Amino acid sequence: MRSARSTRLPARPISSASCSSTLVTASLPAVTLTRRGAAQSCRPPSQRPVNHNGQVEPRRAPEQGPRREVPITLQRSIQAILDGGAARGDVAGAVAEIVSGDEVLCSAAAGVRSRRDEAAGPMTTDTVCWIASMTKAVTGAAAMQLVERGQLHLDTPAAEILEHLGTVGVLEAFDEEGGPLVRPARTPITLRQLLTHTAGFGYEIWSDNLLHYHRVTGTPTIRTCRRAALDAPALHDPGEQWLYGTSIDHVGLVVEAASGMRLGDYLRQHLLDPLGMDSTAFGISDDMRARLAAVHVRGGDGALSALEFEMDQEPEVQLGGAGLYSTVEDYCRFLQMILGRGTRGGVQVLRPETVDRMVVNNMGTLRVVPLPAAIPGVAGDVEFYPGVEKSWGLTFQINEEPLPTGRPAGGLMWAGLANSYYWIDMQNQVAGTYISQQFPFGDPRSFGLFDSIERACYASFS
Repeated sequence: MRSARSTRLPARPISSASCSSTLVTASLPAVTLTRRGAAQSCRPPSQRPVNHNGQVEPRRAPEQGPRREVPITLQRSIQAILDGGAARGDVAGAVAEIVSGDEVLCSAAAGVRSRRDEAAGPMTTDTVCWIASMTKAVTGAAAMQLVERGQLHLDTPAAEILEHLGTVGVLEAFDEEGGPLVRPARTPITLRQLLTHTAGFGYEIWSDNLLHYHRVTGTPTIRTCRRAALDAPALHDPGEQWLYGTSIDHVGLVVEAASGMRLGDYLRQHLLDPLGMDSTAFGISDDMRARLAAVHVRGGDGALSALEFEMDQEPEVQLGGAGLYSTVEDYCRFLQMILGRGTRGGVQVLRPETVDRMVVNNMGTLRVVPLPAAIPGVAGDVEFYPGVEKSWGLTFQINEEPLPTGRPAGGLMWAGLANSYYWIDMQNQVAGTYISQQFPFGDPRSFGLFDSIERACYASFS
């Protein structure tokens, strides 16, 4: 580490005050639903989750009553939203699915897998997509399995399992030559801090300081899947504030160290196979590649074009924060497990009390803040639901207030860099996933489709 006694140049602060969001969902226009045709019969989510003793939990199910039929227009509505988005060029293609704990309520797809390759075919609900940071919740579930078994602990120093976490430095500023000034962290990093993004690690796409650090030091970025990328310093001390970044990639290494298995192998054995997630993996199999969607980018004229983009298929590090490929069908199986408090289809992968711990605020009085763009071509300024207080669980964003979409306070959600999104509503026992494949992240036209889908879901139950 360089001495912090050198003369410093003021670096751009990591501030939430100057960030203007591109995701103001309350002002999104309603989507006109015009598609005609047969719709599948859908049923509403169960209103009565139970705890591990078989008792109804009133906090999560304030209303009890007979099961209702969801209006048959829900399937038409979701299909029309996606059809309209593809026709307008909001997306090249997109898929969506809404589930309860034990049923697929609605599923739809529209558009194409690739604007470059017509042979790739149309988007379908089994299309394989890069889910990027939607990987984080899966890795978090793996870590919580090891917490259950006593192999990991949430509040002891994570360096006891992964030694390099004990030598993490904090980037303070840069000297007159532009060199980084890094000091030791004042407190140890814990697993809980990693899972809640309060350990101090950032992403260069939302930090000018970290972007400059990578440029002047030659340290690889996390996109390279190289181990050296995880040697980048933190941007603040552990527990000081919320900052979205590479924390869950470190969690992936913690899972490997505690289990003695490579992350992909651990996930396959303990989560993916038990949940029937056969099309989810870090490596793209031949079968998955035949159904793979291209990642696109929106140009200055608003048009989308396909990129030659793919995560490293022989990575030095399997990124627990961003590396998985999956399908909307597979990911909704994972969401059903969360709705089921650790169980899906009679298969238990987490204890109910563990999931209860995961879906509530785990960051105390700290709160989620906006992310100011440093590389606008990859991701814009981002804040979901501006003006709404948001906390973090293990590992999901939690809206502490009701949303205009219909999602109640205590709802969970997160997203992937190529504009994929999900939400989980434990109270009403419903969840949904929407996946498109395009940059930059936070694209308001793609996010608007997700927003419209969620609104249509709640409107159908009202």
